[in-house]
Amino acid sequence: MIEIHPTSVVDHEAVLGEDVEIGPNCFVGPKVTLGNRCRLHNNVTVTGKVTAGADNEFFPGAVIGAVPQDLKYRGGETEVLIGCGNVFRENVTVHAGTEVAEGVTRIGDHNRFLVSSHIAHDVQIGNHCILANQVQLAGHVHIEDRVTMGGIIGVHHFVTIGTLAYVAGLSRITVDVPPFMISAGYPARVRGVNTQGMSRWKFEPERVRQLRDVFKRLFSRKATAEGGTIIEKIKMLESNGTMTDDVRYLCEFVQRSTTDGVYGRYLESLRRDTAADRGSFYDEASDTREEAES
Repeated sequence: MIEIHPTSVVDHEAVLGEDVEIGPNCFVGPKVTLGNRCRLHNNVTVTGKVTAGADNEFFPGAVIGAVPQDLKYRGGETEVLIGCGNVFRENVTVHAGTEVAEGVTRIGDHNRFLVSSHIAHDVQIGNHCILANQVQLAGHVHIEDRVTMGGIIGVHHFVTIGTLAYVAGLSRITVDVPPFMISAGYPARVRGVNTQGMSRWKFEPERVRQLRDVFKRLFSRKATAEGGTIIEKIKMLESNGTMTDDVRYLCEFVQRSTTDGVYGRYLESLRRDTAADRGSFYDEASDTREEAES
């Protein structure tokens, strides 16, 4: 059965799976696909080209699939792809991608987006992540799997946050956040190891111990006081011949952000947009000003 409250507007071209529930005063556009057992509470808007898998839940005020707040967006049919089992709490916003990127904002499975969090254009989110209240993700951010973020965090565009990272509330994230680590501050820096998160995900104690040892060698106050670059410290780790998969992944992540990245953000080095992509906004503003002055 499909339950649609009589006060809601659901376009006849929208595709609804089995046992979908749509509460009062919702809007579902013609290019929307909702998988089995999706539930929309009251006052939810799903617009644009949105494809959501099964068992997603959208709380009041959520707006999914709106066009980007980005000057380089050209009005094309970009989209939002959502996996299964996600929860979008009150007033969460998810915007579609832009043409200059892949045109897709992508969300994986079993994530939790808490009150008023914002997922901007072209963001890529993995699986089993938790974003607390008012986390603000700028465009092109990539969040890997099992990331947890505290409330009221601002994330700069093109930042990557690594697997099982924990970002403390009220942080300002302008550079890539290494996997398995705790980052906090304004601006944020690595403060420790996410042992709590790894324990919850059933990491063996030896895996945790190895990552704590790497933290001491790369990010601790003692490591900083000893001098030398982080790349030099990684080279020393590699020369010891004790690189586990976790340690190798962490080192490669840091090295990529440091050597190949721009401003500490690897994805920044891959960006394809130019000033011309947003030039029309400023051209129109100049024309308006000239007309007003003449």
